[in-house]
Amino acid sequence: MHRLKLKEYEKSGPFELSPDALKTLDALNEGNPKLSLTIDPVRGQVDSYYLTPGSTVGAVESGDLSLLIKPKIKIGQLLSLALYAYDKDIVGFLQQFEFKENEALPDILAQALTMAARRAFARGLLHGYLRKEEALYTVRGRIRFDAQLRRWFSIPLPVEVRYNEFTEDIVANRLVKAAAYRLRGMRRLSTQARSGLAWVAGMLDKVSLKEFPVNAVPEVPFDRLNEHYRGVVALSRLILRHSAFEAQRGAVRANGFLMDMNQVFQEFVTVALREALGASKRTFGEDKIDGGLDVKGRIELRPDLVWKDGGVCRFVGDVKYKKLEGRKREEKEEPGKPPNDDMYQLLAYVTAANLPGGMLIYAKGEADTGCYTVRHSGKVLKVAALDLSGSLDDALSQVKVLAGEIRAMRDEAETRRRAA
Repeated sequence: MHRLKLKEYEKSGPFELSPDALKTLDALNEGNPKLSLTIDPVRGQVDSYYLTPGSTVGAVESGDLSLLIKPKIKIGQLLSLALYAYDKDIVGFLQQFEFKENEALPDILAQALTMAARRAFARGLLHGYLRKEEALYTVRGRIRFDAQLRRWFSIPLPVEVRYNEFTEDIVANRLVKAAAYRLRGMRRLSTQARSGLAWVAGMLDKVSLKEFPVNAVPEVPFDRLNEHYRGVVALSRLILRHSAFEAQRGAVRANGFLMDMNQVFQEFVTVALREALGASKRTFGEDKIDGGLDVKGRIELRPDLVWKDGGVCRFVGDVKYKKLEGRKREEKEEPGKPPNDDMYQLLAYVTAANLPGGMLIYAKGEADTGCYTVRHSGKVLKVAALDLSGSLDDALSQVKVLAGEIRAMRDEAETRRRAA
């Protein structure tokens, strides 16, 4: 069995791959662009290849091939950043878990989900009222007269009824069960992780097993009655949101768990900045620039960060998590300058929004920070960096600094608008 262990953005040492294994990797790349794996043959050697992953971390399995990709940052920090975007109030519960950096991400998630479920289920499974509509031979709840006449005409039985049932088969439990089954699909889980997931599935035996599409994972409102479920639900939503890897290309099948660091970084920065600025989802976040780029509005622009006040755009920015080619100085690689296309993109945003400047936010170590003033227009393009290698509190402290700079840019835009 081919077991390939890689690290985010790092070129691996040469691996010997059989033609079948190489074919499988090619198929996985084509079948799921989320993987973004670069495969380069070793010059002068047969069946030997360098593998370079992109910004995606996690694990993929297909036939006799097992691919593990570790993140650059610690797994505990990765999960904290990702969970913060879902529910910042539950990030603290992760500190109770001990993460072993030598374990695969799906294995760690399986153990964390099991521990979170044990805490939540300690008070018994959560129940709620579920509305049902059925044809019964006894009257229960309210009769649906329109459905009765439409389906059964003059036949008295069965009776179309609508009623509320107090049951454990509710959305919160369905999310936990779906997450447990999603992780159970991985073959290389440890015995401990697999045993824990089996326990979770057994506890939810009477709960329906539902498939939740990546972009349609429902939210669960919390109150004092279900607050103890907050941690396990947030973790389940995270797993379902990032674990949809099911590729099939000809005879090649695969399953796995992959987290796109681009998505994790963008979601964390957006939510953390929104919190630091005291803004709402409606006024701060990904949004389009009204009117677009051209005068006829045919070219739509949608920055990652838009801050609107009274429906008017006051700030634009973009979040970038990418590997840039750095400079070599004294055998040490330093951050490179921001790519031209990123700068052109930001310039288009600030021009279309009629703002004096905007901001690009990179992960630290990938781009030089600084300000670039555009000739003839005077637009200021600011490049900032966020260091993710420390703790969550460290990252949030840096976000507060960025929020202060963004607030200053917003105020400058407002001052110029009033002076015009």
